[in-house]
Amino acid sequence: MQSKGMSVKTHKIIKMSKYLVLVFVLLCLCNMSVAMEIKKTYIIHMAKSQMPATFDDHTHWYDSSLKSVSESAEMLYVYKNVVNGFSARLTAQEAESLESQPGILSVLPELKYELHTTRTPSFLGLEKSADFFPESDAMGDVIVGVLDTGVWPERKSFDDTGFGPIPASWKGQCESGTNFSSAKCNRKLVGARYFSRGYETTLGPIDESEESKSPRDDDGHGTHTASTAAGSIVQGANLLGYASGTARGMANRARVAVYKVCWKGGCFSSDILAAMDKAIDDNVDVLSLSLGGGTSDYYKDSVAIGAFAAMEKGILVSCSAGNGGPGPFSLSNVAPWITTVGAGTLDRDFPAYVSLGNGKNFSGVSLYAGDSLPNKMLPFVYAGNASNATNGNLCMTGTLIPEKVKGKIVLCDRGINARVQKGSVVKAAGGAGMVLANTDANGEELVADAHLLPATAVGQKTGYAIKKYLTSDPNPTATILFGGTKVGIEPSPVVAAFSSRGPNSITPEILKPDIIAPGVNILAGWTGAVGPTGLEEDDRRVEFNIISGTSMSCPHVSGLAALLKGAHPEWSPAAIRSALMTTAYTAYKNGEALLDIATGKPSTPFDHGAGHVDPISAANPGLIYDINADDYLNFICALKYTPSQINTLARRNFTCDSSKKYSVADLNYPSFAVSFPAAGSDGSNTIKYSRTLTNVGPAGTYKVTVSSPSSSVKIIVEPETLSFTRMNEKKSYTVSFTAPSMSSTTNVFGRIEWSDGKHVVSSPVAISQT
Repeated sequence: MQSKGMSVKTHKIIKMSKYLVLVFVLLCLCNMSVAMEIKKTYIIHMAKSQMPATFDDHTHWYDSSLKSVSESAEMLYVYKNVVNGFSARLTAQEAESLESQPGILSVLPELKYELHTTRTPSFLGLEKSADFFPESDAMGDVIVGVLDTGVWPERKSFDDTGFGPIPASWKGQCESGTNFSSAKCNRKLVGARYFSRGYETTLGPIDESEESKSPRDDDGHGTHTASTAAGSIVQGANLLGYASGTARGMANRARVAVYKVCWKGGCFSSDILAAMDKAIDDNVDVLSLSLGGGTSDYYKDSVAIGAFAAMEKGILVSCSAGNGGPGPFSLSNVAPWITTVGAGTLDRDFPAYVSLGNGKNFSGVSLYAGDSLPNKMLPFVYAGNASNATNGNLCMTGTLIPEKVKGKIVLCDRGINARVQKGSVVKAAGGAGMVLANTDANGEELVADAHLLPATAVGQKTGYAIKKYLTSDPNPTATILFGGTKVGIEPSPVVAAFSSRGPNSITPEILKPDIIAPGVNILAGWTGAVGPTGLEEDDRRVEFNIISGTSMSCPHVSGLAALLKGAHPEWSPAAIRSALMTTAYTAYKNGEALLDIATGKPSTPFDHGAGHVDPISAANPGLIYDINADDYLNFICALKYTPSQINTLARRNFTCDSSKKYSVADLNYPSFAVSFPAAGSDGSNTIKYSRTLTNVGPAGTYKVTVSSPSSSVKIIVEPETLSFTRMNEKKSYTVSFTAPSMSSTTNVFGRIEWSDGKHVVSSPVAISQT
């Protein structure tokens, strides 16, 4: 019955409102249901010791646990070395339900990782290395595993001429797939595998017309990193005539094993863990990973988890620091059992000059090798004035007006899209050439590219000067001249602006990066699938390419670690890293401090870590800081991880001793990062670190020297002298850092050096206040 005083119209409106509310609620419920049904990949960590007696195999237990929450779910990978557990696709509700099951330590969502995209051996002094790293059977027994985009096996960098039989220790395989047969491996390239299940379950099946579902590298990055680490000697290497000479990997007599984990859509942690799992089984000696995925606690970080297992097997894991610089706290891969590598420059450049109509000339860099510009000045235009787009200055696809750029040189600002793509956009619009100007974000750092049209890249200050000319001259003109390859550039190295910086955001007391190595304009092997720019329209094909990034510096250190492993097979991963760090240099031959190209000022340990790698000195370090798995577990106890978090990381039950006082300052690391809290009530703070040195050289007495440019922090080392009488003898010391009046905005840097007159064992010191 209609309510008294209520019109028929009002009644209908109320009914309609109720109907709409009901529809809205049903839609919400439907959306919630759909959301609950969305599946993601999870890494499931199991407490191996808690397997019920009713199971005789861990795989059966894993499968039963999975089926208890989802009858349809299947395991993507079962891990046995890096993780006690498996990966699977689950809804959020299923993951939550699984985590509550007995024996489950954690159910962690998969993470997506990204790549950190011949002069070098000479620059590092390796042409003199015969006395330090003699050619021996031991070097041929060292195997470097590279996790990346695969390999182009036909490249000369993987020629096995002169190599003996594959080491008996090698247990790996050469897998066949799209455009790749097992016959592609040889005595140099001893193994090649690919891992795509995690990638495909997230992004769908791999389009095999676009990329090879096999170890074959369609990108170029993996071939470049593998050949940098351990490529064979190749005479006459060059890119389009640039950087001509002999190319060789850091450990050119070592063997290479490739694990393809990165595809067009990225690198997924379930695949990365599966590759590390296999690499441990395969018996690699060094693992090189030029990729990263931000930072998280170590028990949530798949690379850190895999690297811990590798470390326990005696495998050194080298990772790129990331290309997030020059801002602070921009590092990836900061676990102390990982060797974290930043990037510096070489003493080689590829100058290309901009000549303006007002008679001024400016220097830039380029790897352009096509037809030269006409022998005359050409009209010159700023991209921002030749576009209707708000971001027209960036030369992004479709933003330039052809009528305003045809036949002209165009100045584009760096940022957002790829540098080489900007040139392609200018060319497509009819432009004759390009000047690529850095903005404040990139400063004076210059990275050379093999552009598709005559082009040069210039620094921020030069870019500003050129723009001033463009806006002041009614008829601006310019041309670009190319200077080929120049060596002997000084100063070098300098820290690359893109190289990620400390402090360490996870554990401030562990200084990262560990070290820097060459990472700018590096020549190494390349894929045959794409041109040197990687652009679809680039139909050039090259044997070698020149690219930049901490992706390039990482394999330098991976290869140098292989050299040290061949020379000292008994050394642990920590010993090898220590040798590289304590012999690194932080000053040029004239005594001036290494520079940071981002600031033009001296770089700091937050930029360069222990310094720039010096492999010849690393072969004979005198003393080393060694660390074993138990030391790392004590470090983890100092982080106050729970038993299940420790088990997730270390794959076993480990109980921290409640009666013991654990300190991150006691991890035997070759560097010192001291983080002071706000000043106490007494106006002073003292933090004590302990360290142990192991003698790996002749008997000798080492005396300590402490250098610190600041009086705000007092550093005392006790004792001041350490005497060693035999090989592998250990001696300990303590360092007390006292800061009575340290400013919260000031970082203090210094060095602690032990020397017997022949060896210098140097550790950087970085002191900050939280």
